[in-house]
Amino acid sequence: MANAALRSPPTPRSEVSSPRPKFESELLKAYMKKLLSTTLSSAVWPEPKERDRVKSWMKEIGDRVKDRMLEIQPKGFKYIVLTQVNENLGQGGRADIVCHWEDTDTVAQEVYYNDSLICICIALAIRTF
Repeated sequence: MANAALRSPPTPRSEVSSPRPKFESELLKAYMKKLLSTTLSSAVWPEPKERDRVKSWMKEIGDRVKDRMLEIQPKGFKYIVLTQVNENLGQGGRADIVCHWEDTDTVAQEVYYNDSLICICIALAIRTF
């Protein structure tokens, strides 16, 4: 019984570091910030008959973010990229998400806005087994 009193309690799973590699989210965040500003800096919310341009912006941004994620860490993760572009009517924009199932999972997010539009891009890297 005396030995049980000397033992420290087990470390919670959330505090134990994993031997698996982590995704370098800071590299991705810097890339996303630059990508959004260069892609959308001169962008203007299109007229109704030209709204396909918004779809092409979202697809281009999503594809380029995913490609960069694969360059940073080509194996061992599943990637999800969510991109949304809305007209800026003075309403502001915000993105919050927390989805960490394992200590190696990560999320990167970036918000870009100008006088005409707001873009929110969220990228998740989820470790596979």
